[in-house]
Order: sequence, then C-alpha cells, then structure tokens
Amino acid sequence: MGTPTSASPGPQLAPRVDVVDDLHGVAVADPYRWLEDADDERTVAWSRAQDEAWQRWAAALPGRDRLERRVRELMATGSVGAPVHRGERVFRTRREPDAEHGVLLVTDPGSAARVLVDPVALDPSGTTTLDAWRPDVEGDLVAYQLSEGGSEESVLRVLDATTGEVVDGPIDRARYSPVAWLPRDGDRRAFYYVRRLPPGQLPEQERQYHRRVYLHVVGTDPADDVEVFGAGRSMTNYYGVWTSRDGRWLVVTASDGTAPRNDAWIADLSGGDPASPSFRTVVEGRDANTSAWVGRDGRLYVFTDLDAPRGRLAVADPGAPGPEHWTDLVAQSDALLDDVAVLDGAELERPLLVVGWTEHAVSSVTVHDLVTGARLEGAAGRVELPGTGSIGGLLGRPEGGHELWFGYTDTTTPSHVWRYDARTGALAVEAAPPGAVDVPPVVSALLEYPSADGTTVRLQVTARADLLGADGVPRRPAPTILYGYGGFGISLSPHYAPDALAWVEAGGVYAVANLRGGGEEGEDWHRAGMRGSKQNVFDDFHAAARFLVARGFTTPGQLCAHGGSNGGLLVGAALTQEPALFAGIVCSAPLLDMVRYERHGLGATWSEEYGSAAVAEEFGWLHAYSPYHRTVEGTAYPSVLFTVFDGDSRVDPLHARKLCAALQHATSSDPAVRPVLLRREKDVGHGARSVSRSAGLVRDTLAFAARATGLPLDD
Repeated sequence: MGTPTSASPGPQLAPRVDVVDDLHGVAVADPYRWLEDADDERTVAWSRAQDEAWQRWAAALPGRDRLERRVRELMATGSVGAPVHRGERVFRTRREPDAEHGVLLVTDPGSAARVLVDPVALDPSGTTTLDAWRPDVEGDLVAYQLSEGGSEESVLRVLDATTGEVVDGPIDRARYSPVAWLPRDGDRRAFYYVRRLPPGQLPEQERQYHRRVYLHVVGTDPADDVEVFGAGRSMTNYYGVWTSRDGRWLVVTASDGTAPRNDAWIADLSGGDPASPSFRTVVEGRDANTSAWVGRDGRLYVFTDLDAPRGRLAVADPGAPGPEHWTDLVAQSDALLDDVAVLDGAELERPLLVVGWTEHAVSSVTVHDLVTGARLEGAAGRVELPGTGSIGGLLGRPEGGHELWFGYTDTTTPSHVWRYDARTGALAVEAAPPGAVDVPPVVSALLEYPSADGTTVRLQVTARADLLGADGVPRRPAPTILYGYGGFGISLSPHYAPDALAWVEAGGVYAVANLRGGGEEGEDWHRAGMRGSKQNVFDDFHAAARFLVARGFTTPGQLCAHGGSNGGLLVGAALTQEPALFAGIVCSAPLLDMVRYERHGLGATWSEEYGSAAVAEEFGWLHAYSPYHRTVEGTAYPSVLFTVFDGDSRVDPLHARKLCAALQHATSSDPAVRPVLLRREKDVGHGARSVSRSAGLVRDTLAFAARATGLPLDD
C-alpha cells in the first residue's frame, strides 16, 4: 500500500520497523513495536494524526446528532438499585434522568432520602465514579470506593451515615477490594479488606498485583493494618472476604487471576483475635469455583460447580467444612444455578430458600424448603417473573425476614426493583426508575444455529415489529449489528440497552450471540471456548454471521460486528479471519496482540483464560489467532473503528494502535470508502463512565456502523 491520497480521510501510514522475535523457534515480526510506548514522540504524533482523521470522518457522518439525542432520551430512564437494609435504615443507589452519575442514598424511618455520596458533587467534570460501597453491620458507617479522574484506581473511605462526614481514609491501592465488616465492639469499628502492597516494595511491572487481606480499624493509619492472609501466594491472586453478621465467622477465597477456579477457607473468630484468624480449608486445589458462608441456622452453605458445571448448593458443618462432608441441598439441574437467598422470618410457617436460575440466558426463580432443599409444590414453588428477561441479585434483610428484593430487566424494560413476599407469594414493583421513556415497538426472539462443528449456539435477535414478515424475518435484508463477547464465563442475557434500541428503531437489526467461552450454558460452555479451544468462539461468531445472512436478516455488505474488551479480541479475529463476512467492525478497548498481551495492563491475570506465550504449546494457540499477527497485505478489509480510552489500565490502548497501523498498511480497500480509524478518549477507563460520555460513544459507534452498513440516518 502507498500513502493515502490527499482526498483520503486517513493519516500518513506509520513507519514499519524491523523487529523480529524468536519465540519457541518461530520468527514473530512486530513492525509496530514502537507504538507500545504511549510517551514516545513518534506515538504521540501518530496518535494526534489518528485523532484528526477520526474527527474529519466523524464530522461527515450523517445522523450523529439525532442518534445522540435519541440515545440520551433512552438513557433518561435513570436507575434505581435494590434496597440494602441495616435495621430500619435503608441504603440504595439512584440516578435521576438528567444526572451524569448515580448517587448513594440513605433513608431513615419517617425521613426523606439523603445523599451520602455524589460523584459529580465531588468532581463536576464527571470523571469520578462510585465503584463500590458497603454499610457496616449496624448501618452507622459506610465504606465506599471512588475512582477519580478516570483512573480506575479505587480509593477507599469511610463515612458516617448520620452526618455524611468522612471519618476514615483515603486508603489507596484498594482496587477490586471487597469489604467485610465486623460488628461494633465498644468504640472499635473494624473491617477486612484487600489492598496491594506498597509500590516501593515492588518492581514497576508488578505494582498492579501482590494483593493481601488486611484488618483495618477505623480511624487508624492504614500503614499499621494487620495482614491476615495472602503472603507467599501467587502475585496475581484476587481475594474475597466475607464475615457473618454476628462476627463469628470469616471466609476468605483466593483465585489466581481470572482462573475459573478458587480456594476457600473459613475461620472461627469466637474467643480469638480477629487479627490472627486460624483457618480451616473449605476447598483447595480443586478445579472449581466455590463460595461459602455460614447461615443464621449455623450451617455452612457452599455454592460450587465442583463436579457440577451448572452449579449446586451444598451444606456442611462449619467445623468440618471440606468437600467430603458436603451434602447437596440443591443439586445440579438442567438450568444454571445463579443465586440463592434465605427467608427465615418468624412470620413464615417454615424457613425458605429462594433460588435464581438461568436457562439459555433467561432467568427464573423457584422456592424451596430451607431444611431439605425440596422445591415447594405447585404455584408456591415458583415466582412468576414479569417477563422473559434477567434478574439481578436476590437480596433479603441481613437479620432475616419474609421479604426479598431483586432487579428485573428485559429488552424493552429498564431495570425495576421487585419485592417478593414469601407469606403470600405476592410479587410487586418496589421501585421504578425515575424517568419515563417511549420505547420503540420491537420484537425479540431467541434463535438457534449450528456452529462449524455442529454445536448448537443461541442468538438473541431484535428488530422493529413493523419491518418483520410473518416468519419473524425482515421483509428485506437489513443493516445489522452482530454483538458478541465469548469469554471469562460471562453471560449476555436480555437487558434494556439504549444503543440496541436506538439502532433497531432506526430500522436496523441487533443480534447478540451467546458464544462458547461465555457462561450462558454453564462452566463446560465456558471451557469449550478458552485456552486451546478459543477458536471455537470465533467459529461460533462467524457461524452467527452466516446464519443471519442465510436466514435473510442481512447481507455481508450490511453486517457490522461489534465487541469490546475480550469481545474486541473476538471482532478482531472476525476481521482478520473472515473479512469478507462484514462491512464494518467496531472494536472497543480490545486485546489484539496475543503474543505480548501478558506484558501490559492486567494481562498477566488472564493467562488461565487464554494461555501464556511463555509456554510453547500455548504460544502456538495464541500466535495462530492473534489478530495483529494475522493481517495480510492486499486484503480488502471492511471499515474498522477502534475505540480506546487513555485511562484504561486493564487493556492497554497499544493493542488498538498496533492493529490500526497494521491494517492501514495492509488493506486494499479504498480508505475513503472503508477506512481504518481510531477514536481516542481521554480521562476515562475501561469500565464506568458518565452518561454524557456513554451517549457520545454510542453516538459515534452507531453512526459509524450505519455508514458501513448503509443504514440511512437523517439529522
């Protein structure tokens, strides 16, 4: 390829350098290695040129303003979270329709709700996010975590729930930290939490790792916190902590990075020092995910996929917590066991267990006898949900009771909080989002198609009702977005999505593929798409594209693939393996250089999902599909938009920079028609963001997809 013409929207091509690594006897070229360094003056200049190219292209995209207005209208539902009870005090989050972020509220009996944490009041720029929060046992104090300036570095503080005054913190290095409070002991308030070691003790490349579990006493110097767990274990471990409401029991879990397995231990704190707990093993060295807690009835509850890839709930004596002592309370079923909650109020005839399930990503809820696990007979054994959708966490009162709360959403319904009363079986809306919107009339269907190896995969397809024929297929092929993820056991379930609704309302089709690698069909489904089986995920996605074409939903010239993070890897693979299947690709915050991914961001924590290039066999898997290494000169690639975020500390934007440069060099497509573009955003990270930033990103990705697929948009 030569230099783009002056009429082209693209910048000058990036220089290629002669960098070749010998990895396990394979010569691996890396001509854009220099783009890994964001501070290199060449990278700075290249990135500035990409910014200018994107801005020129975006300015000419029709319909951007209309899309943003409509997306903002659909986002103007606001949001409301499920209530978290501490005695008579209730905590919850809420976002008003015109607000950039949600706030944390507290309500006292007979009083109006008060704001405890408002990210925008703390930072009017909107770049600060509320990452997590947890009230103490009594409801007097709240530990909360903020990431400031788009940094994704949660800083932990404690506030007084009565006055709103910050009484402790900041405690830094608390990213991904759970908080487990102990009951008040006189004037002493304390909690267990997770914190990274001080950076001065670590090499620079390891400063995002080396977590430990600590005990912190409110009002004391965090430097004096007592380390209670984690020394000598893997530097990439993540830890979970849980304490019982009475403060007797402590449970700690550990997983190495994002591995689909963990270990768990329990300690009896009664009569002992909480700073030096003595642990018994619940499970260790087994290839399974397990969580554990002690119920108000004194039994140890174990939620696990050990010997049950779709999940089971077992019970044991906390004094003998090992797997050999577990007894199934809810055995593995055809559906996936998602969540459980106990209802044991005095108002009930017997204590109950409420169980949340999903089957092909659609939720259901059943009711069981807590003692035996047997499902109640007839209508009493099922909670009739308001539709075919997804529920959030099952949440009861920590002291017990007869009430349960959970969120529910589906394709056209923003999340509402529902209240279930186990005395009567009644289900009613407890809280609705504060804003009302007109949702377009759409139809969603769950379809099945065969992948390359014959495996049945499911596809959620949404389209405007008036554009469909009697067979549920558009009367003529339509511009279509195919979205996927396929990794880390994450499920893509039906939910209210303003971006999908805006696209469908404009006349497009929106399809979501439940690929292997996800969690929609259980842990076996996940493992069928990880490590050496990762190609299955890409094959499932390609088969989804072909299915949509064969069924008449769309054509290759009207099809755009969209994915982010691990889904960015997915569409990067689709782009480089099957470029003729797609007219456009939207690749957000992606992993793309799979040979060097472990060296950057949090990549070292993902080797259990993908494999490691340090191991010859696993390098072979990675190199075979790595999108950066599969670009071929002279290929007619589709239009491509990379979206990256300078504050992303999980997936480094270098991945997108390198493949963007490689594609601009390699493509034989006319860059004035099918460009390769990079949209860069500052002061925001991989995850949470303000409404304005979300709407702007959706506007640009949908306008790009419309241009690539021929969906007509008017301003």
